[in-house]
Amino acid sequence: MAININNLQQNAPQVKTDKAGNAGSTEQLVQRQQTAVQQNASNQAVQKQDSVSITPQAQQFSKLQEKAANSSGIDQERVNKIKQAIAEGKYKVNVEMLAKRIMQFEGDLFDRK
Repeated sequence: MAININNLQQNAPQVKTDKAGNAGSTEQLVQRQQTAVQQNASNQAVQKQDSVSITPQAQQFSKLQEKAANSSGIDQERVNKIKQAIAEGKYKVNVEMLAKRIMQFEGDLFDRK
């Protein structure tokens, strides 16, 4: 802990002098200075407190990460609709799109080797 010695004169107690103008014993003067330093240090300790706050965006991001980790990545509603269409004979396969995607997949597969 750093002690600001520049402020000691401001926070130091007034030195009482006797009728002859003496400041008192050296021990008393040292004790007064030590008391002033301790008071200054305790005042600084009270003023400085660490704190942490999480922004609303970070909280939302954390919730979304948790939701993504818990999800399977499968749109079950869409799967159920396709299953139902196949069962009812209403599902139509776009043959041209299927052929295009197969060729694209094979092209990507062989280009990587």
